[in-house]
Amino acid sequence: MAEKAVNYTPEQTAQVVADYLAGVAVESIAETMGKSVRSIVAKLSREGVYQKKVYTSKTGEPVQKKDETADAIGRILNLSEADTDSLAKANKRALRAIFDALANSKPI
Repeated sequence: MAEKAVNYTPEQTAQVVADYLAGVAVESIAETMGKSVRSIVAKLSREGVYQKKVYTSKTGEPVQKKDETADAIGRILNLSEADTDSLAKANKRALRAIFDALANSKPI
């Protein structure tokens, strides 16, 4: 039986994890270790420490897709799927304003 090739020694693994937890960029770790960025990300994922980037809007809020906002409005108003799909074509800012107004309104 052939031995499995080891890509990372236990010392390298410990170093990669320590650097990542210290805030070193994955690209810098990859360059230091002589590995690809994908390899480092995969190793950090296997070690259970990698956190994917959370994308935010220009205002710093989490990105919410128009479809998600339209679906939320559709649930509040009990709209059909066709109506919700049509609503998703509206301007994102308008959808957000409608959702906020509905979320803050009082039932009649």
